[in-house]
Amino acid sequence: MIKTDILIIGAGPTGLFAVFEAGLLKLKCHIIDALPQPGGQCSEIYPKKPIYDIPGFPEVLAGDLVKNLMEQIKPFQPTFSLNQRAETIEKLQDGSFVVTTNKGVKHHAPVVAIAGGLGSFEPRKPPIDNLQYYEDKGVAYTIPEPEAYSGKRVVLAGGGDSALDWAIFLTDVAAEVTLVHRRKEFRGALDSVEKVEELAKLGKLRLITDAEVQGLEGKEKLQSVTIHQQEQGNLKVETDAFIPLFGLMPKLGPIAEWGLEIEKNAIKVNNSLDYQTNIPGIYAIGDVNTYPGKLKLILCGFHEATLMCQSAYQRIHPGKRYVMKYTTVSGVDGFDGSRKEAKKEVVKSIG
Repeated sequence: MIKTDILIIGAGPTGLFAVFEAGLLKLKCHIIDALPQPGGQCSEIYPKKPIYDIPGFPEVLAGDLVKNLMEQIKPFQPTFSLNQRAETIEKLQDGSFVVTTNKGVKHHAPVVAIAGGLGSFEPRKPPIDNLQYYEDKGVAYTIPEPEAYSGKRVVLAGGGDSALDWAIFLTDVAAEVTLVHRRKEFRGALDSVEKVEELAKLGKLRLITDAEVQGLEGKEKLQSVTIHQQEQGNLKVETDAFIPLFGLMPKLGPIAEWGLEIEKNAIKVNNSLDYQTNIPGIYAIGDVNTYPGKLKLILCGFHEATLMCQSAYQRIHPGKRYVMKYTTVSGVDGFDGSRKEAKKEVVKSIG
């Protein structure tokens, strides 16, 4: 039995930042995640994708954000149950919980924080007859290592942010990039749309709209795709890779059977207070939750994690008064001695 103060389900950015906020309150955390490494989607799906809306970082790669978060929580020594899925939950008479994973490992905590992002994911696949045959032979649905496409010809399909962002990124990596979209208008950010259109004008990217990839050809691996364009008919494009980016279908998995109030595959929470679910002691933070005005942004998950930890402290230590101090005043316990000595030197130099 693994015992902790806060059991966090999900090791994505929100779950990792919750460890930091809990640590400031002297609360220990243990994290369960189905993936073999921390970071959630940022590590598994797009570690090399740039993120632009993290405060203090004009641009940061998703994988680097995870590395920074892991470094930030190191002083609080969190523990992990990785490559395991939270299966069942039992509420004990004292109000605490026992969560058991698919490997039979039991975890006991007075507070459970579900930070599972959008749950597990399956890619939305285009209806192409022989698509499955070419999976891992040129067809992929994510880009964990963009360097793998160095010097190659790549065809992307999709009209959202992911397709636009990767089309822009791969123009500096691949020998040739083609972006196919079934409409003329894109769903992604205007800035990204303008960049793609500019790259197309400069000849650095082939943009084919009002079109769909309908056929794949090749003997042992993918060698070409057939694109049907509404005005030009069928176009054959030689390629080494076809990457349809039509999004991922989220699934909550076993958590959906825990008696939580679910709305459109997300967990309803009380956002006016602390992001607690309909079951006292169970919280949901980050993309996994829903409430009026919800925005699925990493920075919103950080805010939710902070308030969740404050509420968890009161639940774990009922009646105990906690005076919040800014980290510029209180510091972070666990930092090494060299940092403390550096702070002393600063104080001396000031006077």
